[in-house]
Amino acid sequence: MEMWLKEVQIDGAAMTYKVNKTIVTKKTRYQDLAIVDTDIFGKMLVLDGIVQLTERDEFVYHEMIAHIPLFTHPNPRKVLVVGGGDGGTVREVLKHPSVENVVLCEIDGDVIDECKKYLPQVSCGLNDKRCTIIVGDGISYVKEHKNEYDVVIVDSTDPFSIAEGLFKGNFYRDIYESLTDDGMLVAQTESPFYLPDTVRKVFNDVKSIFPITKLFMAAIPTYPGGYWSFTIGSKKYDPSNVDIDSIPEIGTKYYTRELHKACFVLPKFIRDIIGEQ
Repeated sequence: MEMWLKEVQIDGAAMTYKVNKTIVTKKTRYQDLAIVDTDIFGKMLVLDGIVQLTERDEFVYHEMIAHIPLFTHPNPRKVLVVGGGDGGTVREVLKHPSVENVVLCEIDGDVIDECKKYLPQVSCGLNDKRCTIIVGDGISYVKEHKNEYDVVIVDSTDPFSIAEGLFKGNFYRDIYESLTDDGMLVAQTESPFYLPDTVRKVFNDVKSIFPITKLFMAAIPTYPGGYWSFTIGSKKYDPSNVDIDSIPEIGTKYYTRELHKACFVLPKFIRDIIGEQ
């Protein structure tokens, strides 16, 4: 008997994947968690029925959300990752030798535990001595830490349920205050095809707080629409104006120095969504 995972995020569209076996399922304090093995994409982490990552394409998301800000900031020493309990973003952050400490603040400790067991190639950075793991609410954590971080990365699930507060303007203002004088924020900001209103709202919220705000894109096959947005808010450094010749090779599969510039070149329909000409 064939088993298929059906992911439904919005009315009228779904993504389906053939499942070879279910590795683990559990109801955590916050959500339904599953790790399954699929025909095409290998192991998948699924939360509340929505695919968070797959072995085959996770590198795209994790490289782009980490390396764009960390190769923009000239000396990122302390980094906060809100969410991202799978550890993929931490893995990429730790490729930067200037980073002295990365704090992972994940609300659901079961995500961390299960990814350590079943997705070790993604979660490997969580065992690094430079990584500090905090199981707790990222919204509260940010409020309690002022002028501390060079880069804050919001590696959240989609804007539903427990992650809804991570897409609100007040949260971005608290992040602004948690950053050093030349600090930077980057957040995943959803699909311009399926959730254009979310893309627009987050961009405008960040733009109302940070003097430099930019949107960039990446192609991620297992995310709805296959074309994903990220928003950067920066106090000082323009990520689209980096000297790419100074960017070293650090062992990536998607991110390149040329792509660092190219990802900020937006199609007209996305410029229209965010009101940029």
